[in-house]
Amino acid sequence: MAQHTTVPKLNFEYWLDKAIEWGQATTLESQKDMCLHLPQLQEFLHQTYETLKHMDSIVAIQQFPLIGQLLGRLCWNPFVIGYDESQKTLMWCLCCLYSSEPQNPVELKANSWVRSLLCHLLSSSKWESNDDESSTFTSTLGYTSADYYCHLVKNMVFSLVTELKGNQFNGLNIQGRVSASRVNAVSLFCLPLITLPDLTSLLETLLLYHGGASKEILSSEFLETVNEAFLKKKISLPESAVFNLWLRHPPSLEKATLYLLDQLVSIQLNSLEEVACVIKESLLPQAAIHPAIFRIVNEIFKNALRETSGTPEIMTIIQMFIQLFLQAHQNENKQHKFPLKAYFPYHHQPLVTALLRCPFGLPTTHWSQHLKHISDTLKAFVEDTNISSPADLFEIWFLVACFGEWLDIAAEQLLKAAVEPDALLWLLAFYYCPQNENQQRTQTMVGNAVIVSSNKQSVHISLL
Repeated sequence: MAQHTTVPKLNFEYWLDKAIEWGQATTLESQKDMCLHLPQLQEFLHQTYETLKHMDSIVAIQQFPLIGQLLGRLCWNPFVIGYDESQKTLMWCLCCLYSSEPQNPVELKANSWVRSLLCHLLSSSKWESNDDESSTFTSTLGYTSADYYCHLVKNMVFSLVTELKGNQFNGLNIQGRVSASRVNAVSLFCLPLITLPDLTSLLETLLLYHGGASKEILSSEFLETVNEAFLKKKISLPESAVFNLWLRHPPSLEKATLYLLDQLVSIQLNSLEEVACVIKESLLPQAAIHPAIFRIVNEIFKNALRETSGTPEIMTIIQMFIQLFLQAHQNENKQHKFPLKAYFPYHHQPLVTALLRCPFGLPTTHWSQHLKHISDTLKAFVEDTNISSPADLFEIWFLVACFGEWLDIAAEQLLKAAVEPDALLWLLAFYYCPQNENQQRTQTMVGNAVIVSSNKQSVHISLL
């Protein structure tokens, strides 16, 4: 059996011979030799990582053709992965070998191999393994198998978080900006472990990490998996991390919005308070404080309304979402938050300003006057400007329809025989029959007043 010797830096041939000789450490002789060499092996792995993290994965494999065979053998040796930080460093090395943009079947196969080894090292099923060799080794340390692997996960997560935040850890020189390929590899490393509670801090760090790259550096598969786990309540994330997820990956935001719509339509809700609770728990109204998120969510709601021909359920959801969004915007403490008018079409600003006035911020005696102002402003858009297409008319109608509180108040005021009911009749007639020309709308104003009084929730829009 070989004695202690000085090993040349990055001598892959030497350590591969050792790994083959050791096998899986099933004999007393191989175990003794491993105990003699483990400190040197760990130092070698640290040096390997320091070299790999500055290299492209393809270049690394070309320059070190034996690295895959060596890492693969070491990952299956329970003494190696149980020694100090060796398992963590092995994982770092594996992440460096992952191709963020595989170009051919060979690279795809290599990526699959890397992921399988990562899953082997830290998958939840491994924690509960009854493997005799692993259990025997960990028991000598005074840990149960589950406790041992749990500590490894926590240490690994802490190390990766520290690296992404640009600090030093345990003497490893990991300061400075982390490469985009490295961050991408770390995001892929998380895939089989997304739902582990100990991984939350790493998920948050990744979602908040940008690094100045001009394009998305996190794996789209990672972003989709995190979003799916969050929507199904398998993980809990800080609001800032969720908002960043939706900002950097619009498909996840779209899926979250459609998931909310499907949830509200499919479950039995007995009150508007319950609808509001479900919408608020989705975090979408709070996230919509970011104008980019608001525009995407608003467009999805608009399309849902078209596809369902204006069903009352969808309209109620949209109106409740707008109310909750306005509350979230009002409660936002940021000094430089966007003005409300920035979220709505610029060419409709006078109407937007009128609709955004909160009814309960005005004395009830002023409601009729403000409703007349809304109606007159809307009428000016519809009749005094050039509405060239049904699409333009729908945009104006949708804007009005979003502010259901004012429409409800208009119906109530009309039933109370307001002094000037014509403006209220016109507003409600437009809401129920926006496709009508001015003369037709005037003729149907009284009829619509009857509709309003009998069923305020009934909406029929032939534009949809």
